[in-house]
Formats: sequence, C-alpha cells, structure tokens
Amino acid sequence: MTLEADVLAAFPAEVQVPAQLVADAVAASSTASPRVLVVLDDDPTGTQSVANLPVLTRWEVVDFEWAFAHIAESRSQPAVYVLTNTRSLDPLEAAARNEEIVRNALAAAGDDVRLGFVSRSDSTLRGHYPLEPDVIAATIADVTGEATDGVVMVPAFPDAGRVTIGGVHYMRGTGDDAGKLTPVAETEFAKDASFGFANSELAKYVEEKSRGRFAADSVIVLDLNIIRAGAAAANGSAGDPELSAKAIADAIEPATNSTPIVVDIVTENDFRALALGLEEAERRGKKLLYRVGPPFVRGRIGQEIREALSGEEAYEGNTPSTAGGLIVVGSHVGLTTRQLNTLTAQHGSARIIEIDVERLLVSGGEAYLDETVAAVVNALRDGDVIVHTSRLLIKTDDAAASLKIARTVSAAVVAVVNRALKTFPPRFVIAKGGITSSDVAAHGLEIRHAIVRGPMLPGIVSLWEPVDGPAKGIPYIVFAGNVGDDESLAQVTRKLSSTF
Repeated sequence: MTLEADVLAAFPAEVQVPAQLVADAVAASSTASPRVLVVLDDDPTGTQSVANLPVLTRWEVVDFEWAFAHIAESRSQPAVYVLTNTRSLDPLEAAARNEEIVRNALAAAGDDVRLGFVSRSDSTLRGHYPLEPDVIAATIADVTGEATDGVVMVPAFPDAGRVTIGGVHYMRGTGDDAGKLTPVAETEFAKDASFGFANSELAKYVEEKSRGRFAADSVIVLDLNIIRAGAAAANGSAGDPELSAKAIADAIEPATNSTPIVVDIVTENDFRALALGLEEAERRGKKLLYRVGPPFVRGRIGQEIREALSGEEAYEGNTPSTAGGLIVVGSHVGLTTRQLNTLTAQHGSARIIEIDVERLLVSGGEAYLDETVAAVVNALRDGDVIVHTSRLLIKTDDAAASLKIARTVSAAVVAVVNRALKTFPPRFVIAKGGITSSDVAAHGLEIRHAIVRGPMLPGIVSLWEPVDGPAKGIPYIVFAGNVGDDESLAQVTRKLSSTF
C-alpha cells in the first residue's frame, strides 16, 4: 500500500470551484438550444451520486420524450439516466442495446434538444470497455455524421474510496488502513470472472482492454497538475478555476478519432474544475463522450452534493405500508457478505430466507420458487424479510457461462420480488448488488419511469421513487455491492423499517 498524503505531495492543492459556477456555465451553453446528458448506466447504482433526476428502465422514443419533457417542465438539471444493465450482458447484446438507446434518444431529441452521451460504468473498472463508448460514437456518427474527438475516462468515486492520482486508479483503505492506497488491480475487483484486468495505470488499462488499438503512450492524461493548474499560491486564496479550465481544454485540443483521455480526480472540486474545462473544450468545438464512475455527472452539471435522506424524507408524499420491508441481496463481493452478516446480527426480528443457488440451477426451480415466494409473503405480514442468495459463488473459467449463471439467479430473485409485490406489497425494497438492483427495478417492481430523490448514505446508495407501475409510492433503494462499510446496509434498513 501507498500513503495517500505522500502521493498527493507531488501535486498542487485543489482549486475551490462552487457548484453554481459550473451550473451557470452549463446553463449558458444551453441558451440557444437546451442540452441534456443521456447517461447510459450499465447498472442502476450510477444514480447514487445525484438527486432529482429522471431514470428510465425502458428506452423507447416515448420514454425519452417523457424524460425530456420532465426536465423542461420541472426545470431539473439537464440529465437523464437510462438503466441499460449491460454489465450483465455478453458483448454482442451490450453493443446492440447501446446502439438502440442512442438511436432512440436522438430520435426523441430531434432538432429541439442537443444531447451529450455518458457511458456510466463501474468505479473499479469492470465493464464493457472500450466496446460501449465505441458503439455510442459509431452510432452518433451514423445518425448525425458527427465524429467523436475524445473519450474522457473518469472512474473516480471518492465517496466510495476510489481516486485517481498520477494516472493511477486506487482504492482507499478503511479502518486500520485509512490513509493508505491500494492500486485497484491489486483488489478483488480486478479478479472479476467477466471483466478482470491487470493494470491500475489507466493509460495501460486502456491499452490492455483495447488490445493495443490505443497504445498507452497515445492516451492523453489530465493529471492533477492540469486539473489544478489554477491552484493558488500560498496566499490563502481559493485559486483560479478559469486557469484550470483553460489548461484542461488546451490538453484536450490534440484529441481526434476517439482519443482516450484519462483524468485524475481526488475531490469534488476536481470534478467541478474538470467540468469547466470540458465546457471550454466543447465551446472550442471538441466532440466528447464520457466513460465514468458515479459522481462525474453531479460535477459535470453543477449539482450540489445532496445530504443523505432521512427516513421521513424517504416516505415524503407517500403513506408507508404496514407490511414489512424487503431486503434483497444478490452481490457476492466480500463487503456485501460482511454487510449482510452485520444486518442479520443486529436485526433480530427480521426473517431470513436463503435462495439456494445450487438447488435452483439443478432443479430448474419452479416448485422451489413457489415455496420461496410463499415464505416471503407470509414473513412480510409480520415484519422485515431478508432474501439472499447462498454465499457460495459458483464460478466457471468461461465468462459467458458465468454471466449465464448470474442471469439465472437474478431471474429467480426477480420472480420472488414480483410475485411478493403483487400478493402483499412491502413497505420498502432494498436491492443489494448491481445486476440484482437492475433486474429488481425493471422486472421485479416493473418500474418504467422513476425519479432518483437522493442518497440514503452520504454520496452512496440512492433512493428511487417509482412514478408508475405496481411499485408506485414504494421507496426503492439501489445499493451497489462494493460501497459502504460493514454497517451500511443495517444503517439504511434502520432508516426505513418500522420494526428495526
């Protein structure tokens, strides 16, 4: 491990950039015609850093028309999330879905709305890269004739302990390891069965994942010297954001033909400084796509950091059900298992129901599912229910086979949630894990349109309010598998539960 303070010592102090400065710059660029960021989110956890933005789980033209109308009528900030769930798909399926979404978004926008596209993926570098930004760029070119100059890669997620310094992506330590940094390629996430990788230096990661199409030395690196070019001298001032913006735009100037551009980020001010630089680069005519972690959009549109919602705010405008809440856990990363263990140890009144993955895969599972649904419904009548998949992860050496197993398990979880919802609706639903929370939203709860209201914990774990379908009015909590500490799942459940 490396000490963060030692790594940062080589770089300037952050430039203070108010969110309003970014929001004003974004608004100014939309004076002639409105511009909206369309965020293709490869699992639903990307919304955890934003508030009061529309979310789509379907992407027909009419869905985008709803979202664009909502943004205009509510005067919300100009971004919409589209839940693609492509991290659970094979490459061909993921490519087709990205293309379909971009075509429909452009069709809905017509000549009235200018679109920017964001490919939101995992802050620990797992996902279909460079496939997804490649497909987005190719589709834009096919529909509009517009070529993409650069793909800006910003995986940092400081709220969850992921930062990029000197072009290297790190995970921050916690507890006894606080203040230490581990290169992300040395963590469990880099060993992912479907999306594993060997390099923490982002330029080398790009070369690795592009199979040499982009050599590491061809990647533009916006390190902290550039992001913080407007840093103040030792006179106590906040620095000059305009100098940083100019330095960033100047560094991006050589980008052409989808040049990868990787970015150092440690703080929210770094995101905002980057946003101003990207505004300037686009004002000069650069056409950019973004491949990012969750907080990028918040910084890019100049949204203030939303404080964590209280339990009362989670139910605001709706009357809580007298039923118990449903907590669904599908993720298998070590952190999720520790969080599950903490919740079950603390929430003594909750009923715990395990979905046995081996039994599910061997039997085909219909009778087993009937049995599980009945148990969940009966338990909801008395209080909170924790449904989790068995913790033994069944892995293969074949990435496609691993994804197939994951989809089979997720389909069973979805069936349990959907049938329980239609029999005895729960007070709230928490879904833990990326694929799990995506499938529970789109299929288990049949959400088509929702509004992300804000985080349940600072900077992480988002609450969606479904605005249609059978789950309308039921708070839905999207909880990534790889965020928070051991207490986080219990903390969120305690806010929402009437029995905990």
